[in-house]
Amino acid sequence: MSNVLEIVDSLQSKLENLLSKYELLQIENQQLLEKSQKLVQDVHIQQESISAIENKYESLKVANAMVGGKEDKHSTKLKINTLIREIDKCILQLSE
Repeated sequence: MSNVLEIVDSLQSKLENLLSKYELLQIENQQLLEKSQKLVQDVHIQQESISAIENKYESLKVANAMVGGKEDKHSTKLKINTLIREIDKCILQLSE
């Protein structure tokens, strides 16, 4: 009879130990799920940021293509300066 009681006590002890480990694993699993969701959100935010930066980069590429190289930039500046002088002359004539 005492042998049976020892077996029951041993089983009860093992069951309590198993239930304790199960609860710890459930807590750990919940924490990992929360961490996973946060990482998914972080990835989504980073993807949006990358997309915005790529759009800005494409805009800059288009702007630089329109302006051209250094030689084109210089000639564009000269043309703008010429236009400004002409506008100033027109304003001067209108004010007379």
